[in-house]
Amino acid sequence: MTWLHDLFTGEGVAHTVLLYSVVISAGIFLGRQKIFGISLGITFVLFAGILAGHLGFTANHQVMEFVRDFGLILFVFSIGLQVGPGFFSSFRKGGLSLNLLALFIILGGAGITLLIHFITGTPLPLLTGIMSGAVTNTPGLGAAQNAMAGAGTGSAAAEITDMGIGYAVAYPFGVLGIILSMIFLKRLFSIDIKKEMEMLEKEQHPGDTVPDRVNLLVTNPLIFNRTINEISGLLPDGVVISRVLHNGELISATSDTVISQNDIVLAVAGKGLIPELTDRIGTQSQMDISAAPGKLISRRVLVTNPAVFGKSLGALRLRTRYNINITRIYRSGMELVASPPVRLQMGDRLTVVGDEKSVEKTAAELGNSLKRLNEPNLISVFLGIMLGVILGSIPVSIPGTPNPLRLGLAGGPLIVAILLSKYGYRFSLVPYTTVSANLMLRETGILLFLASVGIMAGEKFVSAFASGDGLTWMGYGAMITILPLLAVAFFTRKVLKKNYFEICGLLSGSMTDPPALAYANSLARSEAPAVAYATIYPLVMFMRIFIAQLLIIIFA
Repeated sequence: MTWLHDLFTGEGVAHTVLLYSVVISAGIFLGRQKIFGISLGITFVLFAGILAGHLGFTANHQVMEFVRDFGLILFVFSIGLQVGPGFFSSFRKGGLSLNLLALFIILGGAGITLLIHFITGTPLPLLTGIMSGAVTNTPGLGAAQNAMAGAGTGSAAAEITDMGIGYAVAYPFGVLGIILSMIFLKRLFSIDIKKEMEMLEKEQHPGDTVPDRVNLLVTNPLIFNRTINEISGLLPDGVVISRVLHNGELISATSDTVISQNDIVLAVAGKGLIPELTDRIGTQSQMDISAAPGKLISRRVLVTNPAVFGKSLGALRLRTRYNINITRIYRSGMELVASPPVRLQMGDRLTVVGDEKSVEKTAAELGNSLKRLNEPNLISVFLGIMLGVILGSIPVSIPGTPNPLRLGLAGGPLIVAILLSKYGYRFSLVPYTTVSANLMLRETGILLFLASVGIMAGEKFVSAFASGDGLTWMGYGAMITILPLLAVAFFTRKVLKKNYFEICGLLSGSMTDPPALAYANSLARSEAPAVAYATIYPLVMFMRIFIAQLLIIIFA
């Protein structure tokens, strides 16, 4: 039975794989159990690792450091790919104010961390770990540990371990603190959930922007005997005419199609534009020409050809070349009117109208390969990781700091992933992954990271509580969690009059905390909090990583 003893207590490959498998499996199972309706999810893997480390189960430390760092890279890179397309658009109306509010929460937590350090003398590396746990930001912990390792001090290994212990101690209340802040805000302002939901729906999801179709009888003399291209200036922006019924014949509309008196046109536009569009063309027709017999068909086509990524519909001239019409675009759960300025992205689904042969030619040019969509471009993924590691390793000297600043193994891959997801098509690098593939990559990375941190921190975790320091550290973490959240939440509601669910998304996103977001979504029963969460997530993730490193480099 020597082999069994070596398998559980040795340091070989089989032992390491077994240890990680047991820790991750147990952590996921326990994390699904709810206490008072709240669960820690996959982050319970951290505590399963701590228990294993405390019981003496460990592995080669160099191997665990590699697994920890590589898991962190996979996680942040996948996050970057996911949020990248929406990163730059997040600064539209409302986005800038939400990001500024999130920035105040981040700086408030960092300020409290420094204040505790100067008042109590608690080592800053430990407090940085506590801060990362208090704001439930795992990549920030990884970035801080990476910065400490790069400092090259003799006590770096011990301080890195202390960071993991501080993180584990502060994390549970970090999750609870965000949820408690939401509950406190709701009671403080006597918020009516139903009324708040109605107001938010009217504000964020106005019905007049949803694409709709309308059949119009042409009675306006100003457009008689003129082509669609010629009358485009008379129509509201964002209108697409897809079919025309002329003398009983149904034809696909192109720029050169002539509109005659008493023709019936099928147009697609936002609901709010339909009254104006009707006034400029004629009157609404009772006949639905989309159901009229004829040679025209309507088909969904997938965009999978790298040659068209990033190109606008107007530049491709598909309408003119193939005598077809593209009426709608389905992208990431949203429906858009297919206007000429819209640029195509990998995975877009286009509604194409035309005769069968023309639609097939259009589909061939756009790709329309489900297999291609389901196969991630691993060359782009790993090339992006390589560029991210290089970017994260570039030293940037700041006057007055003892060590140069680096983006590290968390910040570098995150920034490269965001840039690749937005502009990679310009360099023939399209790191597109399906939602399920991205989730698998992301979850695998964070599980490996949490298990590594937990196992390495397990030796000292119980002794920290036994000495009484653990309760003190938990108190520090509670202050870092609660005080900035309540201050910003109160200001946002009282002064800025923001919607409650938007504030919940702000609080969850400022802490990059999925369990808190899940709780907010359960209150709203809609995607409302997730909209605010996604708007601030990219900037918050970057700033959490950056601030954690900065505290180590400048003050430690």
